[in-house]
Amino acid sequence: MERVCCVVQYDGTNYSGFQIQSNSNRTIQEKIEKALTKMHKGKPMKIIASGRTDAGVHAYGQVFHFDSDLYIPEYNWKKGLQTLLPSDIQIVEVHKVSMDFHARYDTSQKEYRYRVLNTKDKDVFRRNVTYHVPYDLNIGKIKEACKYIEGTHDFTSFSSTKTRVRGERVRTVYEATCEIQGDELLFIFRGDGFLYNMVRILVGTLIQVGRGRREPEDIPVIMEAKERTKAGVTAPAQGLFLWKVDYKGQG
Repeated sequence: MERVCCVVQYDGTNYSGFQIQSNSNRTIQEKIEKALTKMHKGKPMKIIASGRTDAGVHAYGQVFHFDSDLYIPEYNWKKGLQTLLPSDIQIVEVHKVSMDFHARYDTSQKEYRYRVLNTKDKDVFRRNVTYHVPYDLNIGKIKEACKYIEGTHDFTSFSSTKTRVRGERVRTVYEATCEIQGDELLFIFRGDGFLYNMVRILVGTLIQVGRGRREPEDIPVIMEAKERTKAGVTAPAQGLFLWKVDYKGQG
């Protein structure tokens, strides 16, 4: 038996999220497991990912692992899987790892990126990968607000009420930045973990800061409240990318 680890990219536009759901068979996990099952001549296969992404959310560097009794070279795993996957799912890397490696529990940090198209008119070709915000934004204020997000805080106010986390909601954000890239804003969030919808709520709140509806100093006040209604709206799914997953012992 071997444990195989894969890095996968996907366009989440036409999927109900990463994780298999009872009411939908169009998920990233379903497509990958179906391909693996075919490679194993009908033997049901299961994968374990670093985490789930919601409907419409994309990934540049999602990670998953699976166990197999087939002894196939890494390159052939990549080639075989890609042959069986749709064009909006791409296997980027394949590595054989030790049997004690776990794609979810061994993560040390994750990086999410969120793209905002800040133009007067929409761009039909970027509608599935950006959030269109047609208003003037004060980028200096947004950057100032980002600094309050960095560090170790209770992010209850920035977590969906649908979260399954029942215990502590303290997370450490190592980096929260906003960069101008042409006509887009790129938000980068890097931390030890993120709550359900946390990045999208942070972006929604930061956009309100940029529009002058909130001040940067409101961020710690919102955190202290520990109440979802105190934060901003949840930004749409299509602008969000799971960009990178790091593991213990890397680097």
